[in-house]
Amino acid sequence: MTNNLTRSTDDVVIVGGGLAGLFCALKLAPRPVTLISAAPLGQGASSAWAQGGIAAAMAEGDTPEAHAADTIAVGGGIVDEAVALGLAREAAARIHDLLAHGVPFDRDLEGRLAVGREAAHSARRIVHVRGDGAGAAIIAALSEAVRRTPSIRLIEGLVAEALLTEDGAVTGLQLREAGNFSARPTMIASRAVVLATGGIGHLYAVTTNPDEASGSGLAIAARAGAVIADPEFVQFHPTAIMAGRDPAPLATEALRGEGATLVNSHGKRFMSALHPLDELAPRDIVARGVFAEIAAGRGAFLDARAALGRRFADRFPTVHASCIAAGIDPATQAIPIAPAAHYHMGGIAVDARGRSSIDGLWAGGEVASTGAHGANRLASNSLLEAVVYAARIADDIAGRAIPSSARLPDVLMTPRGEAPDAAAVKRLRAMMSARVGVIRDDDGLAEAVRSFAALEREGTSIAVRNMATSALLVAVSAWSRRESRGAHFRIDHPADVPALAQRTMTTLAAARAVAESLNEHLQPRTAQPMIA
Repeated sequence: MTNNLTRSTDDVVIVGGGLAGLFCALKLAPRPVTLISAAPLGQGASSAWAQGGIAAAMAEGDTPEAHAADTIAVGGGIVDEAVALGLAREAAARIHDLLAHGVPFDRDLEGRLAVGREAAHSARRIVHVRGDGAGAAIIAALSEAVRRTPSIRLIEGLVAEALLTEDGAVTGLQLREAGNFSARPTMIASRAVVLATGGIGHLYAVTTNPDEASGSGLAIAARAGAVIADPEFVQFHPTAIMAGRDPAPLATEALRGEGATLVNSHGKRFMSALHPLDELAPRDIVARGVFAEIAAGRGAFLDARAALGRRFADRFPTVHASCIAAGIDPATQAIPIAPAAHYHMGGIAVDARGRSSIDGLWAGGEVASTGAHGANRLASNSLLEAVVYAARIADDIAGRAIPSSARLPDVLMTPRGEAPDAAAVKRLRAMMSARVGVIRDDDGLAEAVRSFAALEREGTSIAVRNMATSALLVAVSAWSRRESRGAHFRIDHPADVPALAQRTMTTLAAARAVAESLNEHLQPRTAQPMIA
């Protein structure tokens, strides 16, 4: 017999305790929801670490159309324009929802929402909480609201390791106690599953993401046959603080919005030669600029001494605390930085309602790919996308009758668990950073594809196999896209190719086929993107 957590099979099961998962659960109330979080609520979610804020055209003179235009401009020519406009138009309503849940957004002296400006935005439209604490404040407020909502059954400390399907439809999930790899798996039946498991940052050796962001949701959906969109597009935050910590603390983009500059070890600014917006250029360009200075041995630093000086601690307390902990006083010293894996534009392909290609599976937040970000995400659009799509998913589910006949399989998919091989994980993360990172080329990507395919096939731990699955999807799509676009930069193909200005739609089966062709030393064949 297998253990199961099924209270009633008409429960909607949401996996993920970040912004998308919490907001979706609250929007579904009073419908019965089971919310599964790997970490204690409020911890382990990238949303809680977000230092920027939420982009919303709410200030006088700003418009959703202008916000959408900025989103499209930085997206590398593959943003779904209708999606971007819809996102921008729903922003104000979602901000008011968050205010109703008690999120203390900053206000000006007249009591209006205070708005800041960040990179590549044409107007001041970012709402913050105490400068750099929006993510933590939002997650804290929503976590409290979830705990107060009787229709939400909260289960903490379980990781989803497999998606259960039958005849192309979801029937439930296989779960395991987080960190206890020898524990017997548990199953939960549901015909309506929402994945909100976050991104893939922890597949890289240097990342700003928590440990939980290891691509597990992407992997279990892909293993179940879901279409995956744009996995090659990974955004690297250009200003992670190099303090020897994993994950690396983040120096928010808002610092550059307030006038902080990027300099090398000689004190020379280097962005002016690379882009007319200097330090406020799109993130991919800034990341490559920072990467180039480090690669040349000149180092890279964020200098806020003139722009903020002694005001740093009050304006940006989170960054200030990270610097002080690392022995750096940002009021009097430049902060050493490097690019770090930060956000995945790719993910489970979903439509305007958050539906995946598998019946009964929705996805929201970073694990999903909506088409809103294209090849490069505009600053502070990620939290906005999470709340907009969480609300849409809730609306879509609310209008549907979910069958209550979900049947659990008689046999566990992976009855025995094994602890991840620490050396294998370290090699995978190093390979992702070195070969599938800020700057890529054919040979490095082919090496990564072969390595990840072998690990996915032969790994003894399901956690490691899931990491390898997500890494393989990213590496194959990066190898297949023989151009540079947005955050995807190929040094051997540095120009964009107009004919490739389309989104990638792929599957795990297609990625495995490419890996096999490379492994057999056949004439490699590019996996042509399907158009959604």
